Amino acid sequence: MINVLIADDQELIRQSLLIVLSTQDDIQVTDAVSNGREVIGSVRKNKPDVILMDIRMPEMDGVQCTKIIKENYPDIKIIILTTFDDDEYVFSALKYGASGYLLKGISMEELEEAIRKVYQGNAMINQDIAGKVLRLFSEMAQSNLAIQVDTKSVEDIVKNEWRVIKQVGRGLSNKEIAVKLSLSEGTVRNYLSTILSKLDLRDRTQLAIWAVQTGVVTKQFAEEED
Repeated sequence: MINVLIADDQELIRQSLLIVLSTQDDIQVTDAVSNGREVIGSVRKNKPDVILMDIRMPEMDGVQCTKIIKENYPDIKIIILTTFDDDEYVFSALKYGASGYLLKGISMEELEEAIRKVYQGNAMINQDIAGKVLRLFSEMAQSNLAIQVDTKSVEDIVKNEWRVIKQVGRGLSNKEIAVKLSLSEGTVRNYLSTILSKLDLRDRTQLAIWAVQTGVVTKQFAEEED
């Protein structure tokens, strides 16, 4: 069962999400709240697996709330929901550890699938936003917000791990990486866990940023077809 917390300042949206998600056999809504401070209180009480987080809420917005939640509960997955296709929000939400960023115009079927994918450890980014995210990651390479990795840690990365890192940097899901590299999804997950441990990175979002800023996404590795 996937425990989901809904956070949106519009009651109609909260109730609509609650009603629709409650019809799913594998999803249980633990709470529906209206602002960031209520999110933090609900998380402490209910420990949800996934949070559907509105970006613009009173008292504390979704970006700041994401930062606080991920610092204190790193295993909780957060999907940012917004009607605003805004560069700053895309950048900040993912930088602080959000696993997904979706526009509110998506269908309920797409949202339900996003919850399941994020729960399984995949990133979920609306297609309209994906290209912008990659450009933002590239720009980060020249900023003081770039991800820092110890040089000695990089030396421990082996060839197959580099191939996985490259695909993560290109925004592929575990399933897509598995198909592209002829691996099982379980093997990809194991590689990712090892890679994050070696590089001392928090999650695949940080890994993706690092892969772009260091140019890994454009490198060609042995026995690889681009």
